[in-house]
Amino acid sequence: MTRNPLSQLEVRFVVSDKSTGKIEGHVEANGTIGERLIAKVFGVTGSLSTGGSASHTGETSKELVGHDINDLRYVAALIRESGRRLVVEDFHYLSVEERQKLAFDLKALWDYGLYAIIIGVWSQSNMLIYLNPDLSGRIEEVSVYWSNDDLKRILEQGGNALGVAFEDHFADACANLSYGNAGILQALALKSLDVLGITEEVSGNIEISDKQVLQTAALHYADQLNALYQQFARRVAGGIRNRQDSTGIYAHAMAVIVEAPDEMCLKGIRLEHIYRVAHARESRIQKGNLRTILEKLEGLQVDEEGRGLVVAYNEADEEVTVVDRQLLLYRRFCTVRWPWEDLIEEIKA
Repeated sequence: MTRNPLSQLEVRFVVSDKSTGKIEGHVEANGTIGERLIAKVFGVTGSLSTGGSASHTGETSKELVGHDINDLRYVAALIRESGRRLVVEDFHYLSVEERQKLAFDLKALWDYGLYAIIIGVWSQSNMLIYLNPDLSGRIEEVSVYWSNDDLKRILEQGGNALGVAFEDHFADACANLSYGNAGILQALALKSLDVLGITEEVSGNIEISDKQVLQTAALHYADQLNALYQQFARRVAGGIRNRQDSTGIYAHAMAVIVEAPDEMCLKGIRLEHIYRVAHARESRIQKGNLRTILEKLEGLQVDEEGRGLVVAYNEADEEVTVVDRQLLLYRRFCTVRWPWEDLIEEIKA
């Protein structure tokens, strides 16, 4: 977490392992901003060299460096002195282990007087406090939701800037297809304008009312999402195949989740609902085992870098939420046979 923000401040921590067994480290400035910060924080100019010995056992080494990249006190001092904010984006792409590490780092940074802004998508309320109870009273979680009225105001203001007016029924339909996501709304509006051949600001106040234009735009958008969700499906199916002793529970759980009604996907698909439907399909599925499976659901979806999260399980509320709202639009406009359906058929055979 520390490397990127420090690079923005033209500062880096360098740790080198000498062949003699010595580990040497130094704080290095990459520009005038970094030089100024180092001078104020460490009382030196250019760089700060430190050194220490290291003990080696097999492939393990212990660093004894005065100021290295893991020393949050000095990281906090540098960022504080810069006058900038520490912002961590895409929290939901971190693995569960990395999220917990960050939660404990945030407590330490708070103690050093550095307050961070964490941006991400998750369904569990106060997740950071759940990961580290010591954060209680130190953080405030702010949920951002777009109502249909909010989305229609975006259309109205954007239309005014372009010289077009989105008729009420068109705006309602566009907001409904956006599933509370301003990014989806923007994409649908842009593709609708493309269908109409409007590529720049117009002089007259053109009214856009043909909902068939919106349907065409949504179909094009869903088609572009096909590669994304087919990759997601293959990744999940591959993970399921590696768990052959699960009585098909992974496959049945995924089938229930992606077939759930829109409103349930947005508000949360209860464990009880998933169990009831999955158990009716396969009587050997038990609620306790299903709960364990859902807790591992994220690991099936993400790639090596932790990207690709589509659905998330909230352990506290025992609910699955679709965090990638594009999935709802995709399944509405594309006929899909998900690979876990084939796995279910194989199990039955």
